[in-house]
Amino acid sequence: MRKLPITRPNHVWCSDITYIPVRRGFLYLVAIMDWATRKVLTWRLSNTLDASFCVEALKEAIAKYGKPEIMNTDQGSQFTGAAGITTLIEADVKISMDGRGRYLPSHASSMHCRAMDNIFMERLWRPLKLEAVYLHELQDGLQAKRVIKDWIKF
Repeated sequence: MRKLPITRPNHVWCSDITYIPVRRGFLYLVAIMDWATRKVLTWRLSNTLDASFCVEALKEAIAKYGKPEIMNTDQGSQFTGAAGITTLIEADVKISMDGRGRYLPSHASSMHCRAMDNIFMERLWRPLKLEAVYLHELQDGLQAKRVIKDWIKF
């Protein structure tokens, strides 16, 4: 992926999950971004790390923007599990995953692994947290959703 020129929307999308602190613990935020435009296409908050919120975000992004040629994620179970992989395979999207040495599903021949491929998502989380999340003492998911929505829209 590092040497692949990405010059148009829907060529490569990426996704990642981060923790969002709230008064009584954490929420989990997944976002899907287009590499060419750096636009956050969709995002979801969840109070569990179940894969369903990631799959919902992916399905929404595909419905709104069409499918990407390649989807890049890390090898977290939300992305390597049956629901996420099936959604991508059914949409005929190539799968790219960061990292090495972990078990990959049986169709791993269609995967490409490169470290640091998901750098754009990592670059999103820092300003989101510094400019929005950490400036508020988030009490609950409703407040977190409002703060994140306003920041992403801005």
